[in-house]
Amino acid sequence: MIVGVDVGTSVTKAVAFTMDGEVAAVEAHPTALGHPAPGQVEQDAEQVVTSVGNVLAGLGVQRPRAVGITGQGDGLWPLDAAGSPTAPAVSWMDGRAGEVVDAWMADGTFETLFRRTGNAPFPGAGAPLLAWLDRFRPGVLDRTATAAHCKDMVMQRLTGVRCTDPSDASNLFTDPRTGLRDHTLVDLCDLGHRADLLPPVADMPVGELQAAVGGLPAGLPVSAGPYDLPACAVGAGVARPGDGLLIIGTTLACEVQVDRLDLSGEPAGQTLLYGGPGGAGGWLRAMPAMTGTAALDWVLRLVGARHDELDGLLAQSPPGANGVRFLPYLSPGGERAPFVDPGVRGRLDGLELARTRADVVRAACEGLAFAARHCFEAAGLTGEVAACGGGTGSEAWLQVFADVLGRPLRVARGPEVGARGAALVAARRFGIELDESEWTRSTRWYEPGHDYEDGYRRYQADVTALRSSM
Repeated sequence: MIVGVDVGTSVTKAVAFTMDGEVAAVEAHPTALGHPAPGQVEQDAEQVVTSVGNVLAGLGVQRPRAVGITGQGDGLWPLDAAGSPTAPAVSWMDGRAGEVVDAWMADGTFETLFRRTGNAPFPGAGAPLLAWLDRFRPGVLDRTATAAHCKDMVMQRLTGVRCTDPSDASNLFTDPRTGLRDHTLVDLCDLGHRADLLPPVADMPVGELQAAVGGLPAGLPVSAGPYDLPACAVGAGVARPGDGLLIIGTTLACEVQVDRLDLSGEPAGQTLLYGGPGGAGGWLRAMPAMTGTAALDWVLRLVGARHDELDGLLAQSPPGANGVRFLPYLSPGGERAPFVDPGVRGRLDGLELARTRADVVRAACEGLAFAARHCFEAAGLTGEVAACGGGTGSEAWLQVFADVLGRPLRVARGPEVGARGAALVAARRFGIELDESEWTRSTRWYEPGHDYEDGYRRYQADVTALRSSM
């Protein structure tokens, strides 16, 4: 077997895969998010490491051929030389660096960073968080040896290897053409004196367990990366330029494989170095919106509905939600894709006494689908779309996505597509032969039906009006 570990924002999961891609066992363990101040979101790195050991133990697999690790991207995980935390990790959901991003937008730093790296800084990204800590918590950085990413923290603790992979490095001062750090950008952000905190970049981060962990023996081969967005693309079989992946999770992540760099247009999203299925290479143009299922969860709580009622509620309200419209920008950090605006906030419009909770829920599902189309258009989608994530459990919502996107939607082989991608990458790195087409085959298809063009144009007009009013 091969084990894939996915260290998510609120849950760590491990999956044991047989050599033909079947799931033999799945184990999950929750991790907590801390909120020390309004708009701030932190995690305890020690708790995350413990969760990894717990899920590995829970699998009951004593000697897999390899372990592949992926996890949440962005954020900042400050570590000492031994890989232990020097302060709580700052989550990608954190909004404390909003003023840093605002200042960079005003003085041109934001534009320069995007045109040189293809990555638009947002408050929860590594660069503005590093700048914020340097300004307001310099003591934390003074005792820090590595400004790490989540999966790299886990890798260092398990194997002693201190490095990051090209996908996480893409988001932190890296030239996407060469894969090398651009230290002129570090200096541009007044962080030259902190450059030694950036971990080295390895094309294939690999190591061995230093000690037994979760029942797995010391010496077991371990690989790290890519982080969760590209890992899901690998696990879903996104293999051709123009093809896309829709991750319906906490964030509504939309990404498209591209074979040429285009850093024109409104600065937003991410450009990630990508080794796709078969190691095809190229880049992922990713638009990971801050909105996602968390926004739908909020609406369901608002109207007093359960998740298992979603399909029934969608059936009770027609396309267009009887005029109710929802702009799903509820994150305290604003939005990062397909535009960056730390101050943007959501709206629920078109309410009247005749409207029902089903109309509100449908408006939320349609608003999130419109946001996905907005992201895909910015990312350059021209091919097919695969889908994964918790939101794929709703048949009716998947149909809304297919309708709004106006193209067929295929559901990737699950469960845990990110862990599947991490396992596939581990197999490549350690020379384990697999049938990747079988590992990444689709399980369901949805054909577009209802025409949402008018609704999408209204959504675009609403977004433009909202941004101009902020």
